[in-house]
Amino acid sequence: MYKIVRNMSRMRFGFSKKIPTSQLNPKCLAVNLPPLRRASSNKSQNIYLVDEDDSSSSESSTNINKYTQRTHTCGELTIDNVGENVTLCGWLEFQRMDKFVVLRDSYGVTQLLIPDTDKKTQKLLQALPLETIIQVKGSVLSRPANMRNEKQQTGDVEVYVEDFVVLNKARDNLPFNIREFQKAKEALRMQYRYLDLRFPLMQRNLRVRSEMLMKMREFLVNRCGFVDVETPTLFKKTPGGAQEFIVPTRFPGQFYSLVQSPQQFKQMLMAGAVDRYFQIARCYRDEGARPDRQPEFTQLDIEMSFANLDGILELVEELLCNSWPDFLAPLPKKFQRISFADAMGRYGSDQPDVRFGFQLQNCTEVLKLNSKLVTADDFGAYCLVFPKEYANLGKSLKESFTELSKQYPLAKLVQSKVATPKEFASKIGKLLGESVATKLCGQVDLGDDSVAFLAYGDKRHAQNLLGKIRVNYVDYLETLGVSVKKKGMHILWVVDMPLFEPGETPGGLKSAHHPFTAPNTADLDLLEKAPLQVRSLSFDLVLNGNEVGGGSVRIHDPHLQEKILQMLGIDKSSMQHMIDMLSSGCPPHGGIALGLDRLMSKILKTSSIRDVIAFPKTFEGKDPLSGAPSPVSEADQKLYNVKSIFPVK
Repeated sequence: MYKIVRNMSRMRFGFSKKIPTSQLNPKCLAVNLPPLRRASSNKSQNIYLVDEDDSSSSESSTNINKYTQRTHTCGELTIDNVGENVTLCGWLEFQRMDKFVVLRDSYGVTQLLIPDTDKKTQKLLQALPLETIIQVKGSVLSRPANMRNEKQQTGDVEVYVEDFVVLNKARDNLPFNIREFQKAKEALRMQYRYLDLRFPLMQRNLRVRSEMLMKMREFLVNRCGFVDVETPTLFKKTPGGAQEFIVPTRFPGQFYSLVQSPQQFKQMLMAGAVDRYFQIARCYRDEGARPDRQPEFTQLDIEMSFANLDGILELVEELLCNSWPDFLAPLPKKFQRISFADAMGRYGSDQPDVRFGFQLQNCTEVLKLNSKLVTADDFGAYCLVFPKEYANLGKSLKESFTELSKQYPLAKLVQSKVATPKEFASKIGKLLGESVATKLCGQVDLGDDSVAFLAYGDKRHAQNLLGKIRVNYVDYLETLGVSVKKKGMHILWVVDMPLFEPGETPGGLKSAHHPFTAPNTADLDLLEKAPLQVRSLSFDLVLNGNEVGGGSVRIHDPHLQEKILQMLGIDKSSMQHMIDMLSSGCPPHGGIALGLDRLMSKILKTSSIRDVIAFPKTFEGKDPLSGAPSPVSEADQKLYNVKSIFPVK
C-alpha cells in the first residue's frame, strides 16, 4: 500500500505534529524511511510513492524467525553477531560440566555458556533430560581461537546465557537418542517417527523436497499457465490395473475405492476445458511395499490438451531443469531417448541404468541354428560378458543367480568363468552343439579370464533375466569397492512402449500402461492381427535405472476407446462415463505422473523412499506409530454394513 505525498515538508513520519523539512536530519531519513519511488504519472513531478511498510512486504530473504519467540535460529549465528543480545529456542542436545550446553533446532546447533555464578541453572541442568525444550536469552561471544569448531556452522561463537527457561521437560529415557553414530533400528525409529524427524538428515530431506515442489508449482502456474485442481480420493473401482483399497459405506453392498491415480478425473478436466491441469496428488495401491513403493504415495500429476508426445516430454524436461536442486549438477536441456525394444535388447530392462556399460549381446540367430534350442515362439538368446578386470563370480553369487533364474522359467541360464574363448566353446559345446558354440564364441566379445552369462528361451524372459543379473552383478562389485557406475544423475526417456502385454489367460491381453493409452497411429492396422506388436504413445522417465515417471497421449476418440476396452475384456458399462465424456467433444490430450517419493529418494540418494516421507508405512503397509490398520468396533461394522470373520479385540 502506498501514500501519495505532495509536499515533503507536510508529511508525517509518525510524529504528533508537522515538522518543517529544514528540521529533519537527512541521515535519519536515509536510515529510517522506506525507499522513495517516483509515481508513474507525468502530470505532477513532485509526487512520490512511499511504501508504508516496505520491510514487511519485500524482504530480501526468508525471515524464519518472524512471528516466533526467538530472534535467531540455532544455525545462523556467526562472528558478525558478536555483542548482540539474542533469544534462542530448541532442544537440549548435550551438556557438559553443567556449564557447556549444546542447543539444537531444525536449522543447526549453538553452544551455550552458563555463567559460573548462575548456580540455579547449573543445578537445574544436572537433572534435566536431553531433548527438553528450552529458551535462552543472552549475548553472543566469540569463542577462544583454540576452542573454535570449524565443522560447525556456528563454531566461531557461543551464547553467554543470561536467562534460561524450560518450556517443556522431556521424560527420562526416551526410546533412543538423536545421535548419528548410534542410530536405532529403522523399526524403532518409525514407531517413534516424531523423534526420528529431529535428525538433521530427515530435516534436510523434507526441506529439499518442499523447495523442489515449490519450484515445480511456480514453474507450472507462473510460467506455463497451469491450474492446480484437487480431485476426489473416493471413487469407483477401476477394472484392471493394480489392486485398489475398498472403502465401505452406509449403503448396503456399496463401496468406494481409493483412487490409484487421478487418471480419469484429469481426462474429464480436459473435456471440461481446464486445458492445463496439475496436482500434487495422493494415490493408493493395495500392493506389497518395497524400498521404492508404498501403499499410499504422492505424484505430480499433469495433463494438457492439444499436446502431442514431444510437447509433453519437452514440458517435463523444462520443469525438471527449472526445479532441479542447486547442489546437483544441472540436467541436460534435452534428455536422451531410447525405444522400449532397444532398452530391452541392450539392457534387459525397460528402466535401463546407463551409468555403466556391459550391454547384452544378441546371439539369437546363432542359437537358432540348433532347432532343439528354440523352445518358444518368440525366441531370444543374449549374452552378457564382464571382462577380466571385473571378473568375480564366486560360488555364493552363482547360487543367487541360479535362484533368480527361477523367476524366469521360460529361459535357461548359463553362467561361467571363461579361461579362454576356445575353452568356453568346448565347455558349452555339449549343451548348444559344437558348431553353435564355436560360432557363438566367434560372435560374442569374449576375453581371457572373463565372466559370461548366457540366457535363451522366451525372448522377454531371457532379456529380463540378464537385465537383473547385469544390475545385481555390478551392485555386488561396488560392495567390494570396485567403482563401476558413473557419478551423478543420468536421466532418459523410454518411448515406443507396447500397448498390450499378454493377459492372465491364453490369448488374453492386458494394458501395458492403462486402458486409456493411445496406440501409435502407425500401428493401428496391427490392432486386430498382431495386438502385441502395437506400440503405444506412452513413455517412462528413468533416473539412474529407476522409473520416476510415466505418461502417455490418451485416447480421445470414443469409438477407439470402446474397441480397446473390448480387446481388454473390460465391460463397457463400467466405463460408460468415460465414453460419454469423450463423446461430448473432448480435445486430444496427454500427460504424465512423476513419482515424487521415488524421484526425491534418487535425488537425495536414500536407500528407501521412507527416508523422504514424513510418516511412511512399513514393508507390510502398516503404520507403527499408531498401530494402523486396527480393528473397528462391532457398532462401526454394523453402521458400514461389513462383518469381520475375526473377533474384535
